[in-house]
Amino acid sequence: MRTSDWLAARVAAAVPDTAHGRVLTLAVPGWPGNAPGQHLDIRLTAPDGYQAERSYSIASSGPGESVEIAVDEIPEGEVSPYLVRVAEPGDALEVKGPLGAYFVWDAADPSPVQLIAGGSGIVPLLAMARARAAAGTGAPFRLLYSVRTAADALYRDEVERLGAAGLDVTWAYTRQAPTGWPGRVGRLDAEHIAQATWMPAQHPLTFICGPTSFVEAAADAMVAAGHDPARVKTERFGGA
Repeated sequence: MRTSDWLAARVAAAVPDTAHGRVLTLAVPGWPGNAPGQHLDIRLTAPDGYQAERSYSIASSGPGESVEIAVDEIPEGEVSPYLVRVAEPGDALEVKGPLGAYFVWDAADPSPVQLIAGGSGIVPLLAMARARAAAGTGAPFRLLYSVRTAADALYRDEVERLGAAGLDVTWAYTRQAPTGWPGRVGRLDAEHIAQATWMPAQHPLTFICGPTSFVEAAADAMVAAGHDPARVKTERFGGA
């Protein structure tokens, strides 16, 4: 199977995770498996033949024909409102992938890893954190997860569980923090990023995912702090 081939798939499960986000499990016969950090394309076909395609990061990794994604709704979009509000188990769609070989974590790499997520950019980074936990490598991982409010955080409960199991998690709230939150509220700045991430001397491998402006600001801050640009990997999104 080539990654350029479209595969018939069906929704196996659709579980709300936030007021505007959903976790979907797709059954994809012939899926070859994927590495943590890769993505896929989804194609929807309307009864009149109109088609819409969007790319989504994959929250799962490894072998098997079950693929997990998480979708945050863009109200004016063509695809995300359907996946978040309409799709039900049994519904058909098509997928292409896995795609992307650059934004991928290799469990054989012992380097410290810094994950920086903005909103639904958590999805491929969660795949990496899950893979790290499953492999039992003990590779030091840190996650800086920026969300508007606690209620907007996809996979919040699982991130907390991974934190209790050895993932070093720092939350950042841009709009409103939980009651009793001791930290600042507002957009991440260079100082906040430096405080929450590995120091350049530790030579971490950094993965940043989120909206374009967030990714560019976070990557610029890491490089300005002295991190090797070649070890700061980015993935941005803007699809609907």
